[in-house]
Parts: sequence; structure tokens; C-alpha cells
Amino acid sequence: MELLCLEAAPRLLRAGRDPQLLGDRRGLQNLLSQEERYSPRVCYFHRVQREIKPYMRKVLAFWMLEVCEEQKCEEEVFPLAMNYVDRYLSSVPVQKNDLQLLGAVCMLLASKLRDTVPLTVEKLCIYTENSITPQQLLDWELRVLGTLKWDLVSVIANDFLAPILHHLPLPQDKVELVKKHAQTFIALCATDYTFAMYRPSVIATGSLGAAIHSLAVSVNNFTGEAVTGLLASITGTEVDRLKACQEQMEAALAQSLKQASQGRQEHSTAKTAAHPAGQPTGTPTDVTDIDL
Repeated sequence: MELLCLEAAPRLLRAGRDPQLLGDRRGLQNLLSQEERYSPRVCYFHRVQREIKPYMRKVLAFWMLEVCEEQKCEEEVFPLAMNYVDRYLSSVPVQKNDLQLLGAVCMLLASKLRDTVPLTVEKLCIYTENSITPQQLLDWELRVLGTLKWDLVSVIANDFLAPILHHLPLPQDKVELVKKHAQTFIALCATDYTFAMYRPSVIATGSLGAAIHSLAVSVNNFTGEAVTGLLASITGTEVDRLKACQEQMEAALAQSLKQASQGRQEHSTAKTAAHPAGQPTGTPTDVTDIDL
């Protein structure tokens, strides 16, 4: 007899957080004790890299972020991939023609470690418009693994969000909203090399502070300086350093939004010039209008 299963395939779910583990300070202390091990120790643009420039890293980072967003990767995949990129560039000189290949390899490794459905080699090659081959990607995977000494379980800013949020007296209905905004700030920081020298705990704490400030969320009657002091006390961060990081994040977000707005205006002007009123544009929706 043939047995048929007619149940709908379940959606991929992530296990819930264990309050007992989050409430144990040893978990947070272990993260704090390990974080510097996975941070770049030098400004590799001056000491290691001869061809790679900061703007090239930024272009690569935004491409990687778009790939991760389009593929609906877990929030941790992109920051972890950028951590691999920085660690590799801190050790090995890379030619600019190989930079996208390095980024693709780092996304592949990060998705294998942190995602429920890892990115595939074939899909990543397509995202490079087949400028790299599957064999190149596999060869570089071993190269990157060797350079990183197979130590891939990096401590990143996202790892600190749950323990910090557990100790913050936030309204329960605001926790996920604050977390989501903090993840956005962390992703933004990962695209900008100036944040690479900050410890992950500082990035996480600053991101939560910036998220609380932008959302105007009440933290058990704490306001302004008091919220910053509370966040700093949880991770043992200096208040001045935390304030500087948070202000830098907010400025980076404002600049990013300004550039995006200018880009849309320039594109709209160019499109209007190319297609005067009354002339057909060819397609109902121009693919370049789609905001990834």
C-alpha cells in the first residue's frame, strides 16, 4: 500500500530564547571575553592591502547586503560574512579583481554557519553575473578557511542583542521592534569600515541605544543619559565611548538616507529626460525603480 502524506510543509522556525540562559551573566561574560579575538587588529588598508581601498570595501559590502536581503538570509549572515572579509583582508593582500570573489566565499561560509537554508555555490555565481566559476568559489573557500584557521564561530554584534535586551526593562510589546531596528544599525555599521575597529559589544550596545532613541521608546522611566548609562553598565562599556559610537551611527544613518534620496531624485530626473511626457517607456515598471 502506498502511503501519502498530505500535510503542508512546515515553515522554518527558530527555537525560542531560554530566559534561564539569558539571565545567567556567565553567557554574556564569555562573549565579552572572546570578542576581541575576532576583531581586526590593524587598519589593513595601510599595512596589508596595496590595491584594495575603503570605497571598494563599501561597494562590496552593499552588494553583499543586497544579496543577503534578496535571499532572505538570517540577520546574522551579513555581519558575520563582513567579519570574515575583514579578518581575511587583515592577513592576506588581495587583488581588486578578486574582491567580489572573496565576498561571495564569505557569504557562503557565513550562511552555512548561521542560516537555516545556506546559499548555494551556483546561486552566488549567478549574483556575480557568472564572472566567477563554481570551481573558483570552492578553491577560494579552502583558501579562506585556511587563513582563518577554520575558526568561523566569530563573536559578532548580533550575539549581544538577546542578552542585553534581557536585562533592559523594555515594554514587552516593544522588544522585537527595538531589536529589529538595532539589527538595521548593525548591518549599516558592517558596511562602513570606520566601525570595524569597535568591539562587537560596543556596536550592539550603541545600536540598541540608537534604536531606542529613534523610536522614542520608554525604558522604565529612564531617559537620555540614564538609558546610555544603563546600557553601558550591562556590557561594562565606557559611557563616553558608547555615546560616541551611537552618535556616529545616527550620523551614518542620516548620511545614508540622504544619499539614497539624492540617488532616487537623480534617477527620476534622468528617466524623465529620457522619456518625455506622452512617450511610452517600454515597460509598465522600470526595474531600476525597484528599491532593494
